[in-house]
Amino acid sequence: MTKTVLITGASRGIGAATALAFGRSGWNVAVNYRRSAQQAEEVCEKICSAGGNALPFRADVSDPAQAAVLVDDTIHAFGGLDALVCNAGVALPQMLVTDVTDGQWRELFAADVDGVFYPVRSALPHMIHNKSGAIVTVASMWGQTGGSCEVAYSAAKGAVIAFTKALAKEVGPSGIRANCVCPGVILTDMNAHLSPADLDALREETPLEALGRPEDVAETVLFLCSHKAGFVTGQVVGVNGGLVI
Repeated sequence: MTKTVLITGASRGIGAATALAFGRSGWNVAVNYRRSAQQAEEVCEKICSAGGNALPFRADVSDPAQAAVLVDDTIHAFGGLDALVCNAGVALPQMLVTDVTDGQWRELFAADVDGVFYPVRSALPHMIHNKSGAIVTVASMWGQTGGSCEVAYSAAKGAVIAFTKALAKEVGPSGIRANCVCPGVILTDMNAHLSPADLDALREETPLEALGRPEDVAETVLFLCSHKAGFVTGQVVGVNGGLVI
């Protein structure tokens, strides 16, 4: 029977690459987006043209009601939910912590922390009933180490890491696995503000002397949701070229 994955924030970057990786591996893919409808549809078209099955679903996963409807609609459309990938999130420009406004702080935590909690909470009753499921959250290397002028983002992603570790302990007896992926410097829109000189400096700092691609993260997420990772849970997996060890 074909398995189904719901991927939040799947219209661009790492989320889109992850959706394509699952689709090409034969999964049904629920492609969640908040604003980028055309890009989400294009991701679904690519999956379907390759013989896969995908549908776009609009929802703001930082809203509990919308997250619940998203999960229900996915299960209704595909007949089940085997894996949840919590990828949706935002970042702030680099700034001093004293310059972060109340609104920016709350918006960041809503997207990056609430946007993990609400889909997970909505998906768990279905997974617990089936005694199986895989959950992968996407954090950041800054959640592991902290980043100067990235205090708010580091705090939010650190919360995602702790959430995932605790979740793995709680839901493991129900046959559900939970792991976290922490990307390093990945060539996505989130890092588009970096200059060529900045990117070259980061490349030189990285032991593999390369910057990451969205596909590098996608393949790791796919592995963690697959039967090949059946004995892997509660882990924080860095996809960073050795920048954080």
